[in-house]
Amino acid sequence: MLRPPQYLRFCAMRPRRALCGAITACSLLLTPGSVLGQIVSPGQLELGLLGTYTKYDDQTVGLSSEFGAGGRLGLFLTHYFSVEARGDFTQAEQQTTGRNVDLTRLGGTLYFYAPKIGFGKFYLGAGYTHSEYRGAMETGDDGGHLILGNVASLGGRAALRVEGRLDYLPSSKLVAPNESALNLGAAMGLSVFAFGGSPRDSDRDGVPNTTDECPGTPYGALVDGAGCPLDGDGDLVFDGLDSCPGTPAGAIVDPAGCPSDADGDSVVDGVDVCPNTPAGALVDANGCPTDADEDGVFDGLDQCPDTPRGATVDVNGCSSDGDGDGVLDGLDQCPGTPTGVAVNAAGCPTDADGDGVPDGIDRCPNTPAGRQVDALGCAIVTDADGDGVPDSIDRCPDTRAGQRVDSIGCPILFVVERGEVQPLILRGVNFEVGRSALTRESYVILDEVAASLLAHSDVRVEIAGHTDITGSRALNSRLSRERAQAVEIYLAQKGVDPSRMVSRGYGPDEPIATNATAAGRAQNRRVELRRLEGGTP
Repeated sequence: MLRPPQYLRFCAMRPRRALCGAITACSLLLTPGSVLGQIVSPGQLELGLLGTYTKYDDQTVGLSSEFGAGGRLGLFLTHYFSVEARGDFTQAEQQTTGRNVDLTRLGGTLYFYAPKIGFGKFYLGAGYTHSEYRGAMETGDDGGHLILGNVASLGGRAALRVEGRLDYLPSSKLVAPNESALNLGAAMGLSVFAFGGSPRDSDRDGVPNTTDECPGTPYGALVDGAGCPLDGDGDLVFDGLDSCPGTPAGAIVDPAGCPSDADGDSVVDGVDVCPNTPAGALVDANGCPTDADEDGVFDGLDQCPDTPRGATVDVNGCSSDGDGDGVLDGLDQCPGTPTGVAVNAAGCPTDADGDGVPDGIDRCPNTPAGRQVDALGCAIVTDADGDGVPDSIDRCPDTRAGQRVDSIGCPILFVVERGEVQPLILRGVNFEVGRSALTRESYVILDEVAASLLAHSDVRVEIAGHTDITGSRALNSRLSRERAQAVEIYLAQKGVDPSRMVSRGYGPDEPIATNATAAGRAQNRRVELRRLEGGTP
């Protein structure tokens, strides 16, 4: 089958063929946009003119290859089958003598049409041919033929046919009588379909003119049952012609139905509420730039996207820290902080120990409150009670002169001898005669004991009261117990947790000296502290 450009070259070679020009014009109408529609229906007649080109078998026919013209009359039996009577005329030359031979072919063909694909319907035909030769020869041939072609609608009831043809002559009567011959050919023609078939559809939208409410629909547009074009996305470019059928409502589109995006933010013009967004900025669904950290520099352009709110930033969205204290400018309430000074969240210097020297440059950051310090924040060492422990760490700052103290300046209550913790006799703790009331001079001793116990909160003690043998045993037992309780009550009033103390009275049962002398009995009248567990005082 010849394509239109090839056919034009053949026409240029044979300008004497009047029919060639008409067929060439028809060939230009065969474009991918042509569709066959429903012009072929049972009972329809086809009337057509065609131009032919035949290459005759050189060995058995011996005629030159030539163009010709003819006509056809067809009847469609179904949508897929038709029968046709056909004839064509060609004037050729004998290759051996150069004399003209007028060739007339008459025949009948049965066609099968394949379902429509692409821009037309392909078909295959087979039938009988009688060839009649006049002029230099007076004879005839009979044979069969095969035809493969395509028929495409030109609008209305007109169609264009292009086909290739193979003729088989089982016994040619020309150059080599009784020898078979194969002739190859092509044809192109214009057909008109009459009677029956589908109603006319001028705009080729599939809706007949008689019911088409929108008869001027552009070719290719999709239509509804009334023949009016559809516009699913409402952009005024009809479906079928719309290259971008899912355009959002309100978007501005080009003639192909595709939206534009002038600022390149992926939100189409017409929908974009902020149409002049800077290139690279991130936008929301409305096309407006976002600024997650609210620093005035849009996301996508912000090189420091997590800037704290309120911080001062540069054109890139990055913050500065002029005094280098780790608190950003704009958030720093004390922007001139000296280098090295520790600051709080507001950028102001801190002074954890309250000594007037800011943290960070305070070399003694845990100075006790109220201590005098030097320029580096370190306490000026003093020892008010002269116990060898500086006041800064002395937990018992009023220890009596000569008292043995531990590392925190508190009196050592218990000593260890031969691996055992010895009880402490509270010498100087005295009571009124025959009573459990403490004398005033006892308070100094007990104050030291209370201070030491408070400094060593892990120590539990037993307060043991003892008497001599003077008086009745019952009286001495009661008196020793009450005196031990009096000491316990006093220490509790000084802050010692009562759960750390146990008071017991032993009466005269545990003497440490003879009761035969006044000096011995004085030693036996005593109060002792016994460590129950833990601690080191």
